Amino acid sequence: MKILFITLSNIGDCILTLPVLDALHEKYPQAKVTCLVPPRPKEIFLNNPIVEKVIIFDKQSKLIEKIKLFFSLHKEKFDLVVDLRNSFFGAFLSAKKRSSPLRMIPRQIKHMRERHLFWANLSNSLIASKAKSLNITLQDNQYIDSILKDENLNNDNLIVISPGSRSQTKCWDKQNFSQLCSQLIQDGYAVVLVGDKGDLPVCAYLQNAVVGIHNFCAKTTIGQLAALLKRVKILVTNDSAIMHLASYLNIPVVAIFGPTDEFKYGPWSEQSTVVKKDVFCRPCQKAVCRFNALTCLACIKPRDVLNQIKLILTNNYKKNYIQEQSQHRILISRTDRLGDVVLSTPVVKALREKFPQAYIAMMVAPCARDVVDGNPYLDEVIIYDKDGKHKSWLRTLKFANNLAKRKFDLAIILHPTNRVHLLISLARIPQRLGYNRKLGFLLNCRKLHLKQEGIRHEAEYNLDLISDLGVTGSAQDLFMPLKQESERYVSELLSQAGFTQKDKILAINPGASCPSKVWSTQRFAQVCEKLVSLYNFKILILGGPKEMQLANKIEVEYKGSAKILNLVGKTSVSQLASLLKRCTLFISNDSGPVHIASALGTPVISIFGRNQPGLSPKRWGPLGKRDKYLHKDIGCMQCLAHNCTKEFACLKAITVEDVVSAAESILKI
Repeated sequence: MKILFITLSNIGDCILTLPVLDALHEKYPQAKVTCLVPPRPKEIFLNNPIVEKVIIFDKQSKLIEKIKLFFSLHKEKFDLVVDLRNSFFGAFLSAKKRSSPLRMIPRQIKHMRERHLFWANLSNSLIASKAKSLNITLQDNQYIDSILKDENLNNDNLIVISPGSRSQTKCWDKQNFSQLCSQLIQDGYAVVLVGDKGDLPVCAYLQNAVVGIHNFCAKTTIGQLAALLKRVKILVTNDSAIMHLASYLNIPVVAIFGPTDEFKYGPWSEQSTVVKKDVFCRPCQKAVCRFNALTCLACIKPRDVLNQIKLILTNNYKKNYIQEQSQHRILISRTDRLGDVVLSTPVVKALREKFPQAYIAMMVAPCARDVVDGNPYLDEVIIYDKDGKHKSWLRTLKFANNLAKRKFDLAIILHPTNRVHLLISLARIPQRLGYNRKLGFLLNCRKLHLKQEGIRHEAEYNLDLISDLGVTGSAQDLFMPLKQESERYVSELLSQAGFTQKDKILAINPGASCPSKVWSTQRFAQVCEKLVSLYNFKILILGGPKEMQLANKIEVEYKGSAKILNLVGKTSVSQLASLLKRCTLFISNDSGPVHIASALGTPVISIFGRNQPGLSPKRWGPLGKRDKYLHKDIGCMQCLAHNCTKEFACLKAITVEDVVSAAESILKI
């Protein structure tokens, strides 16, 4: 029997057709196979043990040469023509039987490997257990053994990285690859770079950027590369021909996918996984990003890839690109104040751990941008300015329409408001999870709102909302990003003010969102005086512009020896975080900066007044291991908040000695 096998494509696509050759060999073991292939992938088929003849076809050749080739093939009188590219030859050459890429493919057949088998009228069951349609010679193995020996490498801890691809739209950023390689080397793995001549620049960059990396780029043939891959623990790669080569050899693969469709072109070895982020426009399969941003690749962090590598190496992986998962795109909404958003960050981490491949965005008010911008578990921050840019209903409707275009699968509303519930509903997000209040009927997944009872901490309430998704987390997993520009600004600011790295810094925050939370400025001043005398502190006063008057009063009332640096109203939220990170101790009223300090590990003393369950320290107290709060019940039957008729006796009950004693207990640890 004579078979003509036609695959006129690039190297990766040709490797995807090798299972067809294997299946043909299983079905017709005595057949004589002729392969018609283009010049670049010819090495795959030359010296192939199950191929009798290889004909190189150049698409750029003259018409007369193509006609001569056609008649030459016609004389062969093939019994079967398997044409996987719907070419002129496959359509017009006479044969007893032929395949057809024009056959309608059943919906369940998605991957190109399976499509090729379907077009060739073959079955997956006919594929041999071992890849046979690739010739790895003794010389190939000897060459790889030689270069591994020269580099003092063994097979026990080899990880191969392929950072290139034929298309730049498929290439993950080289700096991300640099961070990934550094971490793998730090973890004790030997990292080897591979690729063709087109990948030399990126491999040279990585070789210069990462100490201890081994660069084999453009030093191997396809056969030699196959011999190398059979010795490694795992291949990490973009969507590339090398990915398909490893898949064909059944080598473990972690593939980084941007615009291409992993269901159609993903890795297909038994141990393989795809690292992706489902931005609303992917997979687009375009050669040029229409937004000129390649967000689909930019959102993938080295941590995401490293996690999948560890899962495969520990046999805990799942073939996630074919896993049933409805939460591909998740929107978290928390549009209230600074501290509330900080206390919502454990939800972000918990969702990321449950859905590592999901695209997770968070919608916050402008004041909280710095809290979430830079969070490693988020892919996008969306700003909803209900008091400014989006104040009118017309602009809110436009915002909802733009949100709808992002095609989120799930919205999680941590803080219920009429406007946000309506906004999320208008954005046509299929799953809307929140609380049964403030137009809660617009949500299709509702929980009873019991936060006003103050039985649990706010961070725990937030995590409880997502528990029905099978998501668990820790309330202590607060996160506040530190930005390099803020770190530089704060270093220069403190240096100019005479602060040194050895100085102990005490920061105070005399303000709060309500007068019923504001402790006496005179007592703040007295606390500073006593702690300066005991611990030789230098003093910072922190807060927003509304606290200017309070800060000025403290400066007047303070009689201590140390100079006070008043930065109230002079810092952004990000700069505030960098300042709090430098502090030895932070004393504050019940307010947002308390939770920023807790997230950064700075010890906190938080002063509470009002005696309402929903405003209690049990719900809003600091969460750090060394943090303390001060709160006294003076027996009020009903709290009137800022309309208090007892001159805020609850706050007055907290003395200077109480705060100093709490500080001493923290500083002794």
